[in-house]
Amino acid sequence: MIDPLLLVLAGVVVIALATVIGPRFNVAGPLVLLAVGAGVSLLPFVEPFSVNPEVILVGVLPPLLYSAAVQLPAIEFRRDFAPIAGLSVLLVVLSSLVLGLFFWAVIPGLGLALAIALGAILSPTDAVATSIAKRLGISPRVVTMLEGESLLNDATALVLLRTAVAAVASGFAFGDALADFAWAVVIALVFGAVIGWANLRVRERVSNSAANTALSFTIPFLAYLPTEHLGGSGLVAAVVAGIVTGQGAARRFTPEQRISDRLNWRTVELILEGGVFLVFGLELKDIVVANLKEHEGLWHGTWLALSALGIVLLVRALYVTGLIGVQARRSRRHVRRQDRTEGAQQRLDRFEEAYREAPERFGEGRADPARTERRIGWMRTRISRTMADLDYYRDSPLTARHGTVIVWAGMRGVVTLAAAQTLPVGTPQRPLLIFVAFLVALFSLVLQGLTLSPVVRGVGLNGDGGEGPTRDEQRALSSELRDAAIAAVQSGSLARRDGDPFPADLVERAGARLVQPPDDDEANARVRDLLELRLASIEAMRKRLGELSRDGRFSTAALRHALAELDADQLSLELRIDDGADD
Repeated sequence: MIDPLLLVLAGVVVIALATVIGPRFNVAGPLVLLAVGAGVSLLPFVEPFSVNPEVILVGVLPPLLYSAAVQLPAIEFRRDFAPIAGLSVLLVVLSSLVLGLFFWAVIPGLGLALAIALGAILSPTDAVATSIAKRLGISPRVVTMLEGESLLNDATALVLLRTAVAAVASGFAFGDALADFAWAVVIALVFGAVIGWANLRVRERVSNSAANTALSFTIPFLAYLPTEHLGGSGLVAAVVAGIVTGQGAARRFTPEQRISDRLNWRTVELILEGGVFLVFGLELKDIVVANLKEHEGLWHGTWLALSALGIVLLVRALYVTGLIGVQARRSRRHVRRQDRTEGAQQRLDRFEEAYREAPERFGEGRADPARTERRIGWMRTRISRTMADLDYYRDSPLTARHGTVIVWAGMRGVVTLAAAQTLPVGTPQRPLLIFVAFLVALFSLVLQGLTLSPVVRGVGLNGDGGEGPTRDEQRALSSELRDAAIAAVQSGSLARRDGDPFPADLVERAGARLVQPPDDDEANARVRDLLELRLASIEAMRKRLGELSRDGRFSTAALRHALAELDADQLSLELRIDDGADD
């Protein structure tokens, strides 16, 4: 018998190679791993292979969804939350019901509740579509919608599955099912937010970046386990904890912690996702053999799977068509809303000008001037964010071409494969149901995954967008941060890391030179002071970056790119300063 450790090591090597080789042939890594696992399972000397599905649902999905949620583009997610929620909840429920009626009609002896359970298994999309779409350079708005959908619809499907399976045993009551669903979501939102907030508070006090990252590995499970124990959706809790963590990391974590988190979680995500597809490929033989014994062939399960995939794509196409129509009507209303917002901006400008000239007319002495200033600032931020949102909708409209990509990129994958095997052992025709779920995921990944690139080219959207910020956006954001740094230096408010002030003549001479690192050949006594001054200015730029993230003028990609640059610059400066101190 082969040592299990060797199997694990071989699996890691295969995952790494597939990740590198697959994109060179324009094939997603998960598809390569699925094929490798299936090929190995068919070798005559390989014994049937199976993994407890609870290992996937409890040990793999929470960290995978948490990691994706941390990187979720929050600004764009907020802007398109309504359509994302519709895709994640309404579409999943609708698909589950339609598929349930189909299976109930064509599979003898299968009750309606169990048929809906199978429909829930086949309804959620997989995040692998997002990675493929990013490489194709389609609209960032479409990528955000696909990413948000794949994060949230897993939980919807699993909660619906659990409700349907419970109904098989105790009978179905619509009111009870709706109450259970609402409770599962509410308790998950509460626990996820609390765990995410506690994560930020605790980890900002742990200075060691390695220990800090080790703590981060526990967060998805700390959110998942108690939520599941109380009857909530642990996956929703893990996603919410990830979103809260991702939004607070820029303010509360150090550059070392952010870089460590990003690299280590990327590795964890790669191994877990790749491992799931490799494992399910290896399970192919056992699934096929079980169906051969029970149905004396594979055609019955194959036509059910093909029919189910066609139905789910048709339902998705109809829903997305309606979604695109709704978004088009909203775009027409945005024009009127923009006029009203511009009018509000002008009124606020006139009010602020009048207040500056004669504050006594507005009750100075009775009202707190600082409070008035804060309210003006708050109103400006709200107006600026609304204008940025409207510009976003205008510049990134959702058309029928985008809808085609959203439909075709809705692939089935990890959750479908794992959820199918959670069906109770005594479930009627369980091997057939698992086989159908496996084939739907397989056909979806192969058919849609291999043809998504031609579809994107066919509708003329290749090169329509990109994964990162544009150069113009980067330049505009860099200019904002540079102005903030210069203003901070000229104000004289910056101090060294130990709290000591900088010499006045140094601050006066530094000026705009601050935005460029000093030349390594500049061998004079002021070099270290200049490095310290630039280091202090990075904090001013990071503060300004936080302010810009709230008004919505810049994309999440641009903000994160700028934050990564500041982090790298800070680490480089600290290393140079510390090396100089040791000399």
